[in-house]
Amino acid sequence: MNFDLTEQQQAVRATFARFCDQRIAPRAAALDEARAYPRELMAELAGLGMFGMRYPEDAGGSGMGLTEFCLALEEVARGSMSLAGAAAMQSLMGTKFLHMLGNRDITERLFRPALRGEKTGAICMTEPNAGSDLGGIATSATKVDGGYLINGQKTWITAAPVADFFTVFARAGEEKKLTIFLVERGFKGLIVGREIHKMGVLALPTSEVAFDNCMVPDSHRLSEEGDGEAHLKKTLAEIRIITGAMGLGVARAALDEAVRYASERKQFGKPIDRFQAIQFKLAEMATELEAATQLVYRAAWLCDAGRPHHKQAAMAKLFATEAAAEICDQAARILASYGYAMEYPVQRYLRDVRFLLIGGGTSEILKLIIAKEVTA
Repeated sequence: MNFDLTEQQQAVRATFARFCDQRIAPRAAALDEARAYPRELMAELAGLGMFGMRYPEDAGGSGMGLTEFCLALEEVARGSMSLAGAAAMQSLMGTKFLHMLGNRDITERLFRPALRGEKTGAICMTEPNAGSDLGGIATSATKVDGGYLINGQKTWITAAPVADFFTVFARAGEEKKLTIFLVERGFKGLIVGREIHKMGVLALPTSEVAFDNCMVPDSHRLSEEGDGEAHLKKTLAEIRIITGAMGLGVARAALDEAVRYASERKQFGKPIDRFQAIQFKLAEMATELEAATQLVYRAAWLCDAGRPHHKQAAMAKLFATEAAAEICDQAARILASYGYAMEYPVQRYLRDVRFLLIGGGTSEILKLIIAKEVTA
């Protein structure tokens, strides 16, 4: 077995690690405090080609694999989870269905500009009574002359306040099955509602979105009626793997900060990293991070190789995000009072990491998925 990165993968990691150190990390606290969408940094990520990494060259991308994208996203998350979440939305969830299912007009007007950072995309699935349970989605799309009238309420829509277009899951057809639609900002009946105030990921706005007889032309029905869930399942594994990669990034940041602090903080005449209690914490944190890294990148490798990877994706997301939450918590314990102080970044890591435990499937749902695979 060869665990070495290819030259291209090493170059990707080096490029985004440098960008994190020079451009993201120095501004992460200010972004968090301002609660402002990171437009400037998003434009710079677009300039680095991040949003098109997973798409073929003839579509405006660079034709790289999921492994390369995870390497880039991990480094971005090491600097700012808000920016990493925005980049993940723009690179996958917000644009994937346009590439898979959109016509030429949609591709030229929205998809390609999104890869260049000129348009912002979002995806609308979650509803007040439908989170993990896709069967609970109640938003409807009624066929009328020339298109569909969409009615319903969505919530927890990432990047909605700044989005130019929305990929919407609604029930259509005689059997009322999930179908994918494209709704552009400015469509009559689209209402971007109140912003949801969160404990973390403060520079990535989240809000409610409503549809009140929102007229969507036939050309903006992306999937065939009833095919929405099948298309979604093809993407869920990628979402879970990249969520695990974001967990690696914030966990690395927390571990690095804990190591730095423990080497400088002195008690009883010596640095606290000389005490066994602190050494044990650091050892456990480093081991959990290493195990999570292997799970995430093996799942990404399987995906790139076209091999079965849904179980591995669920395992990677489950372990990496739970490990990241534990590592951030232990880092805060090592910093003690300063782990609770706003002047140190650990409190931000501790708040932001909770974001990863929800998106892409809660840990409880992932355990059910893994159990079904194991007992099949």
